[in-house]
Amino acid sequence: MKSLKLTLQETAMKIKTAEKILVTAHINPDGDALGSTLAMCQVLRQFGKIAQVYIDDKLPTNLNFLPHINEIKRPAENEKFDADLLLVIDTAPDRIGSIRNLTDAQILNIDHHVTNKNETDDLYLEHTAAAACEIIFKLCKELGVKITPDIATCLYTGIVTDTGFFNYSNTTPTTFRVAAELVEYGVKPNYISEQVERRKLNDVKVMIAALQTMQIYFNEKVAGMFIDEELSKVVDTTEGLVDLIRVIDTVDVAFVLTYKAENLVRASLRSKGVNVSEIAQKMGGGGHIRAAGCTFHTSFDEAKNILLQTLGEYFD
Repeated sequence: MKSLKLTLQETAMKIKTAEKILVTAHINPDGDALGSTLAMCQVLRQFGKIAQVYIDDKLPTNLNFLPHINEIKRPAENEKFDADLLLVIDTAPDRIGSIRNLTDAQILNIDHHVTNKNETDDLYLEHTAAAACEIIFKLCKELGVKITPDIATCLYTGIVTDTGFFNYSNTTPTTFRVAAELVEYGVKPNYISEQVERRKLNDVKVMIAALQTMQIYFNEKVAGMFIDEELSKVVDTTEGLVDLIRVIDTVDVAFVLTYKAENLVRASLRSKGVNVSEIAQKMGGGGHIRAAGCTFHTSFDEAKNILLQTLGEYFD
């Protein structure tokens, strides 16, 4: 099924006509997933809508400062949500876990990933946007809502985390203009950077342990870290780990392979030049040209072999 591609104006109209809206994003949520859904939920409530954010995964603790994050729910077994619209942000609907079991409402998908295959009901896709939060900002303008300091904080957080604080190649002039306007709405950039980069002592110890697992491949062009079952027991978040090895001068692609559960392993990839979204797609994942990921339903060792074999096709 191919979705109906909407304009921003049509997307706004879809939202206006719904009354009960379930808002969600991808599993393994990051700053953009949480920032965009939390901001959107606040926008919907301004219109008097019944709105609730559900995420089918643990939330990273370094984002606990986001306004209203404590209101996010994780679906319980056999739980239902009476919605007339399922709003999926920052991902295609195939990466929302068990959220689809909560409602059979029509899906409205808002995304910026070039790997989105348009397999939903309605889609607004803007792959040139640096973050989903950049799109939600434009949607706020289209809807004519008041951008409160709380909404601005959520949106700014999503933008800076998806652009590596404006260091990644997805940063555009529009990104800077949106960020500047969000600061005018009350964002405190220094506060957000301090909160996003804050780590517990245990997290720093985990970084040290993770670095001990680093392996270099393919003439020093690929570097990887491995969070196996044992190490995963003490890992609260893998956010930022891949950037620790991406900085190596010879490395083009860096990855972190993480054990999540039996026969459930996730890979996060970053690059300086290679199209890692293309690599991730070959393994059933997706993402951006310079930042992508995928999930393996295999053992950890088998996932490692598949990942290295796929990378080898680009570097051997």
